[in-house]
Amino acid sequence: MTGATGYVGSAVLSKLLRRDHEVRALARQPERAERLRDLGVELVAGDLGSRTALAALVKGADAVVHLVGIIAETALQTFEAVHVRGTEALLDAAREAGVGLFVHMSALGARGDAGATRYHRTKWRSEEAVCGSGLAHVIVRPSLIAGPGNAPIGMMVNMIRFSPVVPVIGDGRYEMQPVWIGDVAEVVALALERPEIRGSLDIGGAERLTYHQMLDHLEAALGVQRRRVRVPVGIARFAAGAGTALPNLAPITPDQLQMLLEGNTTVNNALESRFGVRPRPFAEVAREICAPYATRPAVS
Repeated sequence: MTGATGYVGSAVLSKLLRRDHEVRALARQPERAERLRDLGVELVAGDLGSRTALAALVKGADAVVHLVGIIAETALQTFEAVHVRGTEALLDAAREAGVGLFVHMSALGARGDAGATRYHRTKWRSEEAVCGSGLAHVIVRPSLIAGPGNAPIGMMVNMIRFSPVVPVIGDGRYEMQPVWIGDVAEVVALALERPEIRGSLDIGGAERLTYHQMLDHLEAALGVQRRRVRVPVGIARFAAGAGTALPNLAPITPDQLQMLLEGNTTVNNALESRFGVRPRPFAEVAREICAPYATRPAVS
């Protein structure tokens, strides 16, 4: 596994261990991943830039689960380096080791056209690398992954909790299809366990929800109602381009703003049709996310 200590990776790892899979994980900072060793996970020190570490990671493995990804770039971690070159290096190592299956986490909306964000274009190029690798593969393309600890939804919860006014960029009618993190973890496990599941598969939640509808569910789970204020898209674009934050809104990059306004849904949801997983409704997920705060919202 790569990404075993991340938000999605932690859920996937727990699922695989409960199903008695033996797991070896890549760890950039093994000293911060000691809890994984305590769970019986074999750790390999290194990152996607180390061919020695990747060779040790995949040696003798039946399958690779590649979950590493970033949503914003830093000086040391760019979309090109992580999504494209990192995936290509891991594929090379897996092919040389004779690994039987490559399970890759991409993103719903990944595509190669010039109008796409750099995030989506590099995700698409990683998909192309997997498809052209000659390895048996499953590419999982989830919509917004929802659950406790999710940063974008956590931001929405905090806006509702801490402010009597919630800003909404544009008309708030852009749609998402939030999928519960437990369902995503189940999909990865099934991709490993069912040889009939192969190819590139979109994964979404039970319903398509506008941004306003997601706020409705979160407010209901918290037991509060907030006034919403529309933020013109032009102002949001200026703020994102300048690297600044709107009032009560966490900093957002231009790519993240574009992806928000594009929406993130699919008409080819494989969650139930291919994996046999009945998606958990977002209202239930919202109650789980908000449970620690529901009886004591920050602003009443």
